Amino acid sequence: MTEPHPPHRRGFLASLRASFLTGLVVVLPIGLTIYFVWAVIGWIDGWILPLIPSYWQPDAVIRRWIGPDYEFPVRGVGVLVFLIVTIIVGWMAKGLIGRSVIRSGENLVERMPVVRSVYGAIKQVAETFFNKKEQSFDKVVLVEFPRPGSWALGFVSTRPRGELAERLAALGPDMSAVFVGLTPFTSGMLLFVPTQDLIVMDMGVDDAAKLIVSGGLVYPLPKEPLD
Repeated sequence: MTEPHPPHRRGFLASLRASFLTGLVVVLPIGLTIYFVWAVIGWIDGWILPLIPSYWQPDAVIRRWIGPDYEFPVRGVGVLVFLIVTIIVGWMAKGLIGRSVIRSGENLVERMPVVRSVYGAIKQVAETFFNKKEQSFDKVVLVEFPRPGSWALGFVSTRPRGELAERLAALGPDMSAVFVGLTPFTSGMLLFVPTQDLIVMDMGVDDAAKLIVSGGLVYPLPKEPLD
């Protein structure tokens, strides 16, 4: 009686499994990146395209060129319009007339109790992130959080200012504002920690963000030694 050969079968299935996992490692990042970009473009289009008159909608224009049976959706026009309008607004804001218009609009917003708070917060965050003169999240640190003996990755943000700086100075040691991101980085906490208690890391901000988003699965590659 001839005996079966189970080791050969197990080896074949193991090879298929290994090939599948290898392909998944290659396909998954590409697929998710394409999906994310496609979704963001669609979100911007859904926000911008309703502001465009129906006669100039991308689908309507292409139907006039190709024919009434055209059904393929067009994406990216809203992104293009957004970029062009943003560049024009930025160019105008640099001029005297543009600054006057913006100042008048901000004065009007200041008279609206709830709107002025939302506008002020968004404006301050935008200026912090996009102002080239002021760095944000320039250092990665280890901070003892949420209890002694436990450490979390944090990002040193701007120095405390105004009343907050005065109150923290009264506590004694020099304090730093540290943002601790929570996996998968959809939220976080702002901590004010004595600067002397922080451990400054050599890894970059992007590497630390990847580590937090992946839940500790993606570690930065070691740097090659200098010759």
